[in-house]
Amino acid sequence: MFKRSGGIWWTSIRHNGKRIQKSLETSDRKLAKAIEAKVKTEIVEGTYFEKLIGRKKTFKGLMDKFLKVHAPKVSDSMQKSYRTSLRHLNSFFGKSNLLSVLPRNISKYKMLRKEEGAAPATINRELAMLSKAFSLAVKEWEWLKDNPVSKVPREKEDNERDRWLTVEEEVSLLECSPDWLRDIILFNLQTGLRQDELLSLTWDRFSMVRKSIFIDDTKNGKSKTIPLNETALGILKSKAKVVSIKNQIVFHSKAGTKINKHNLRRAFVNAMGRAGIEDFTFHGLRHTFATRLAQSKIDLYRISKLLGHKDISTTQRYAHHCSDSLRKTVEVLETDCNMTAVEKKVGY
Repeated sequence: MFKRSGGIWWTSIRHNGKRIQKSLETSDRKLAKAIEAKVKTEIVEGTYFEKLIGRKKTFKGLMDKFLKVHAPKVSDSMQKSYRTSLRHLNSFFGKSNLLSVLPRNISKYKMLRKEEGAAPATINRELAMLSKAFSLAVKEWEWLKDNPVSKVPREKEDNERDRWLTVEEEVSLLECSPDWLRDIILFNLQTGLRQDELLSLTWDRFSMVRKSIFIDDTKNGKSKTIPLNETALGILKSKAKVVSIKNQIVFHSKAGTKINKHNLRRAFVNAMGRAGIEDFTFHGLRHTFATRLAQSKIDLYRISKLLGHKDISTTQRYAHHCSDSLRKTVEVLETDCNMTAVEKKVGY
């Protein structure tokens, strides 16, 4: 160690042919010795140079690069979700250096968001975005060694709603809906599209020859092709008689524009009220689509492809079976051979 003007201690360390000269930022010799020992340990462990890189990087710089490099690769809806999440993340981490974004700070962020009334699913989406950004910083950009978000548990979500439309509820809902809403509900029950996929559907994505629609702006960024049954085809043939001159939107408003999702939700809730249906959402139509396929013994792999899931485990939350189908499952165990063996044993 040596002193420079002002009485501040410095250190000069040589490692692997590289000289590191650094201010220890103190005039206290004992403290300077302790700091120097820590620096030497970090150099030997290989973390010192990494810290030099991370110290120069800011949270804003990380998110700017994330939006520029990664965001264009995902769907428009996911990019919109990123922008929403970033507003909250920026208000907390915006002026931070990357090295100061530690697990304990991320836990404080979670607590703050809960106090603000954010739902567990919302907090998890924000943390997922943050984790993806840090993952890129570690694995591809080599800014850091560890992803601090990976050390923070996610919020528990209670979103596996065991709810789908019965046939009787479907009939009642359709009867209580205006024509434009009836078409949307019925089409969604035949295709299982997400709300934005349905509202954004354009005629150039429909093939009468192949009897299918092509969706390229999905939640996970991967395209999918949905085959159409006769019911869905009939709806599109009917809609094709009145095509909007303003755009190619299939399910458009009276003004020929894309239907606003809030207006759709309001109309859907009103129709459910008239039909006497409770505890059900528009997303439940997609749930109903998958549930009915599962109850008809369609395998989960094919259902997963139709829903556009990356992981088949995600599909399982939609694949409920009614009690009758479960009963038929266990009834296969009651073979004549088994019953005969039981009767002999008990002396029937």
